[in-house]
Amino acid sequence: MIEPVLKKIATFIINVGTPIVIGHTGLGKKQFIPIKSCTADGEIKGSILPSGADSQIIRWDGRVDLSARYVIQTEDDELIYIKNNGIRQVSEEFREQAAEGKIVSPEHLYFRTLPVFETGSAKYKWLQNSLFIGAAARNPDSVVLDIYEVL
Repeated sequence: MIEPVLKKIATFIINVGTPIVIGHTGLGKKQFIPIKSCTADGEIKGSILPSGADSQIIRWDGRVDLSARYVIQTEDDELIYIKNNGIRQVSEEFREQAAEGKIVSPEHLYFRTLPVFETGSAKYKWLQNSLFIGAAARNPDSVVLDIYEVL
């Protein structure tokens, strides 16, 4: 058996808007975060088209279930749809700070995603034939997301 290894393919810097808080549902606090813009650098270079968003549920235990959808237009004018689900878990001693909307240092977070790509582009079709994992950090107005191909 060959053990999997990770190969970094891109870094996305995703600028987000003010959360739209839906309220507390049976699962937790539901919020919707508009994606305002994004730059992609690496094997995917380009920017996110306006209209993406991240739907979140903040659970009672501090875990956040994330489900983002967006489209990247590459520098060579190809379109790539990304469905990116994941979780963000804050260390217990920083949960109250995170719940107040304050930024928590990355060493106190587990923030991982599973991006899935779809495209009609022959050049980027390879993105549909591998698994990927994302490692993210939250800044005041953005999320930095490194994407790795699982080889």
